[in-house]
Amino acid sequence: MVEWKPTITRDLLALRSSVLMHARHFFVDRGVIEVDTPMIVNAPVTDVHIHSARVEFPDSSRRFFLHTSPEYAMKRLLAAGSGDIFQICHVARGLERGRQHNAEFTLIEWYRVGYDLDQLMHEVETLVRTLLAGVAFNLTSEQLSYEDAFLQELNLDPLEASLEQLSAAAAAAGFSHEAQKGADRDELLEFLMGTVIGPKLGHGSLTFVFNYPASQAALARVHPLDPRWALRFELYCKGMELANGFLELFDADEQRERFERDNEERQRRGMAAYPIDERLLAALESGLPECAGVAVGFDRVLMLAAQVDHIDAVLPFPTDIA
Repeated sequence: MVEWKPTITRDLLALRSSVLMHARHFFVDRGVIEVDTPMIVNAPVTDVHIHSARVEFPDSSRRFFLHTSPEYAMKRLLAAGSGDIFQICHVARGLERGRQHNAEFTLIEWYRVGYDLDQLMHEVETLVRTLLAGVAFNLTSEQLSYEDAFLQELNLDPLEASLEQLSAAAAAAGFSHEAQKGADRDELLEFLMGTVIGPKLGHGSLTFVFNYPASQAALARVHPLDPRWALRFELYCKGMELANGFLELFDADEQRERFERDNEERQRRGMAAYPIDERLLAALESGLPECAGVAVGFDRVLMLAAQVDHIDAVLPFPTDIA
């Protein structure tokens, strides 16, 4: 029997529509312009942890990609003078499937000119509380540095701990020493954040984790007082990461160097090196305004609003049956 029915119920379909409407009203009321950028793009991301889906047309020898985020195109709009903008769109990422993951999902992404990290975190909190009106009214809010999160949960300093210490902690959490072969510090840190620390955050609160290692923020500005850290944050609620935001890097030369380092790391891992997005770099060279940007996982917010524990419950058609 072919599985043809959508996975979402009528009530959740109505909830999805309502939350989308409230999200749009949130930005319109603040004078933020909605934009629509292409899903099919010429250049993929070079990030080793994000996997772009390829697109091939029968009448062309060129290879295109589905965007993993509208970030690059939105920054080109910002550089062209758009001012504050937002977008609600589908994105696609490979190798992502699980209770909180589907290969195709919906992002709410926006950029605020002149905002600092605290202002953006406050706006993210306001949006999430608006969309989770029936769930978040009794949640407090807190801010926790990445360093303190590791010290609090694992008694490890993420930058000072030895690879052996991080490896032992990862092995204790299920990342076997055999599977760890070739893993670098960031892979171990990301595993520990994703499987040990993150699931413990945001229970009874909206928890912002800020100041991530600079090596984990390819598009963010580094901290002016300590370049080991980047001006980046994530928001957690009930153990789920809901948002990822940062102060945007506007130095084209530095951005090129970071993309090149990404490709070097991709090759080290036996992955294909990808062409760098020259259009984004040209936009940065022309002058990106000082701004902060963030992406919120809409489907995960909807999971919390609906109080369900699997993303399939809030998706009309998960990729498996699309």
